[in-house]
Amino acid sequence: MRIVIAGAGEVGYYLAKLLSSESHDIVVIDDSARVLNRTKEELDVIAIRGDACSIKILEQAEVSSADLLIAVTSSEKINFMVATIGKQLGAKKTIARVTNTEFLDARCRIDFNQLGIDVMISPEELAAKEIWRLIKRSAFTDAFDFENGKLILVGIHLTTNGPVVNRTINETEALNPDFTFIPIGIQRDGETIVPRGNTRFLLGDHIYFLSLPQGLESIIKLTGKEEHRIKNVMLLGGGKVGLNAINKIKKKRKVKLIEQDPERCMRIADEFSDVLVINSDGHDVSVLEQENIEEMDAYIAVTGNSETNIMSCLMAKAHGVKKTIALVENMDYINLSQTIGIDTLINKKLIAANNIFRYVRQGDVISIAALHGVDAEVLEFNATEKSKITKKDIAELKFPHNAIIGGIIRRGKAKIVRGEDKIEPGDQVVVLAENSVIKEVEKFF
Repeated sequence: MRIVIAGAGEVGYYLAKLLSSESHDIVVIDDSARVLNRTKEELDVIAIRGDACSIKILEQAEVSSADLLIAVTSSEKINFMVATIGKQLGAKKTIARVTNTEFLDARCRIDFNQLGIDVMISPEELAAKEIWRLIKRSAFTDAFDFENGKLILVGIHLTTNGPVVNRTINETEALNPDFTFIPIGIQRDGETIVPRGNTRFLLGDHIYFLSLPQGLESIIKLTGKEEHRIKNVMLLGGGKVGLNAINKIKKKRKVKLIEQDPERCMRIADEFSDVLVINSDGHDVSVLEQENIEEMDAYIAVTGNSETNIMSCLMAKAHGVKKTIALVENMDYINLSQTIGIDTLINKKLIAANNIFRYVRQGDVISIAALHGVDAEVLEFNATEKSKITKKDIAELKFPHNAIIGGIIRRGKAKIVRGEDKIEPGDQVVVLAENSVIKEVEKFF
């Protein structure tokens, strides 16, 4: 595909890095020589310096032949303009990054497609959604719903000697008699493993399960975990991610927000009368103790400083908080969460990139789930009459060994699949595939 990316900041650079590694034809536009030089030096892309809103610059980028135009600068006004102009110049599909969630809420009333904007994404809103999913399912390090929870992808860390530890998948089948879940991926010592029947669960594994809703309780028991009901939440950081998270959390939980900017504290207190707002920087342990941090069920740190978020979560853990979530900007930190004691580290760039990636993948991709630190993707495909996946039973398909079909949603009903099952046209199919075989998997759909 020919893909034009406007903006070489955090999201744009990370997207370019992922896309260029898959041999796409990538053009990056930015008006900053510094960030553009880094992009040119480190990535195999065409870099153009200039204003992405300029028709001349967009024509230089040959946007008329672009399969995808992604506008991810730090200004949503610029992103809107780039998408609108790019569409008029001939770009097949446009994606614009937004920060104001009013635009997302207004999609039912305003036809943004007429303006030339096919898709809008908000990294801050996507991060807040992930936080909300993790709060709802406290035992898990990752959580992703397919079709409003008909199938659920969860991650869990084997830190205790549950019934599955040191047993193979075949040996644990009797513990899952109704076949309500299936392990589809394991992260072990930095390596990604697609599990098979003889794969053994080891202490320290980070396991990803695809499950029906009724299978979640069994997963928790079999891995030796506990589900803690989260009522009281302390949140550090009143920026865009923090405010989006508050909007989702406060409806059913009590929230205390810590924010160091006095003016922002006043604005947030006026907007959220049911949230206790505390003016502090989060480093003062005495303030946290005065606000009864030991009584909190969850602590979420989403300031703009990764180190602050990590250290404050560790402090919360030391005070007995069961669930901790830290927002980090550095991708290198993602794999650290389990080794340093924080339940989940999330990254806006990775979440946004995975959301955008479904528009790049071949085949009818409905959604992509982000697995932090795992060299694989979980994709939801729509099977059609022409799809190769529908021609034989799963066991006879010669599906790539480094990929696994986990479940389907057929006419609104979900099912965990076995080898003797057959995919039918119209099925929504959830697949985990290592990055090296994604192209092979796409051919089946």
